[in-house]
Amino acid sequence: MAVFSRGFGGRARESTPDLPPGQFLTEDFPVLSAGPTPEIDTAEWEFTIRTETGATHRWDWDQFRALPSELVATDIHCVTRWSKLGTSWRGVSLDTLFEEVDSSYDYVMAHSYGGYTTNLPLEDLLDGKAWIAYEFDGEDLDPEHGGPARLLVPHLYFWKSAKWVRGLVMMKDDEPGFWEQNGYHTYGDPWQEQRYW
Repeated sequence: MAVFSRGFGGRARESTPDLPPGQFLTEDFPVLSAGPTPEIDTAEWEFTIRTETGATHRWDWDQFRALPSELVATDIHCVTRWSKLGTSWRGVSLDTLFEEVDSSYDYVMAHSYGGYTTNLPLEDLLDGKAWIAYEFDGEDLDPEHGGPARLLVPHLYFWKSAKWVRGLVMMKDDEPGFWEQNGYHTYGDPWQEQRYW
């Protein structure tokens, strides 16, 4: 993954209670990707959760879309310092996807079509904190923003909300994903400005 695209320009920083430190507001939806946008046919799409026993929970697109969905209104914050407030998504809660998953491990590695990875504590995906989102502003999620489906973990910097997500692998210990191996913080709390090591 050697191609980096930046589809936005900076703006002056603003100070509002909804903005984490060091962020500025944008009305756009900037694009920053580690590599080209993969073409994913929903007829071939699948999402999996694999545990330490090798058990793999699998959903194809039709099975995934048949699951209960939630409308999510939230702010998002990119490590490159833009924030977009009041965004609207629809997706399936990770609580729903983990209902039948039995694991004693506390961490996950998210894997995306195209090879991207990012690591997260399991507790940051449960209790209404994360979704697999497939709509933005009432429309199917555009491929450049991670469509057909992306991870949405809005309380962390947006690189943790992996585009084109295809699965989660349970991990005993926290191990760095793609950006984390390249200097980004292993957790990424925007309110603590956990941008880099």
